Amino acid sequence: MRCNRWIHNLALLAGVLGVATFANAEIVVDFEDVSLPSSTSAGDFYNGSDSAGGFVSQGVNFNNDYNTSFGSWTGWSASNSTDTTTPGFGNQYSAFPGSGVDGSTNFGVAFDASFGGAVVTFPQPTQVTGTYLTNGTFAAQSMLNGDAFAKKFGGTTGNDPDWFLLEIIGKDASGNTTGIVDFYLADYRFADNSLDFVVDTWNWVDLTSLGTQVQSLEFELSSSDVGQFGMNTPSYFLADNLTFAVPEPTTCLLMVLGSLGVLAFRTPASRQR
Repeated sequence: MRCNRWIHNLALLAGVLGVATFANAEIVVDFEDVSLPSSTSAGDFYNGSDSAGGFVSQGVNFNNDYNTSFGSWTGWSASNSTDTTTPGFGNQYSAFPGSGVDGSTNFGVAFDASFGGAVVTFPQPTQVTGTYLTNGTFAAQSMLNGDAFAKKFGGTTGNDPDWFLLEIIGKDASGNTTGIVDFYLADYRFADNSLDFVVDTWNWVDLTSLGTQVQSLEFELSSSDVGQFGMNTPSYFLADNLTFAVPEPTTCLLMVLGSLGVLAFRTPASRQR
């Protein structure tokens, strides 16, 4: 009888430990913890001008490569700029929806001029739940109205099947691809032109299909508007509330301690028998 009870108790503890292994919490990277230097009357932004090579929000690294000779950058910036109407490169840090997600202040701005230009690196391999994505004002105004370098999407008739695509690529710790998720920042390929769109709100994109061992995210932008030197559409997209899973040690510890308490309570009773 005593042996059977011990086996039962050990099996109970093993089961609880197994459940505890999968107890996760979610971290939301909302960029609100990123300090933004005062920049312009239209808003503030961090663009890597301190040559730090990037910034960290909620423990997640966002790369940045700043060119001191030209005052240009690639990778990630953080911003609170909300000018939704001014076209052109001078307004490259603004969110076309006019704020962060749900009216929040800060958000991330990616300039992904070439594949792998913008990278997100997590503190450990994880499952990425998803993120909100949208256009910046610079790219959105270019697609809606055209500019000196890029065409108006849909052309003069509105019938041109234009598109602007973002691919989100999951990478594991060895650099192997874990999966790819597509998100159209603009799509004019519909037979009914009234369905054509340039994204102007924050859209939730589910990234769970990238798997549970995602160490980093890379991105690739492509467009139907391509010229002699590559893509004409401005190579920008915005992200906010990037959400990923982490182990929840408090829950695990409480569950284990509770199990040990069950064993301690039951053992004397079994001896009395």
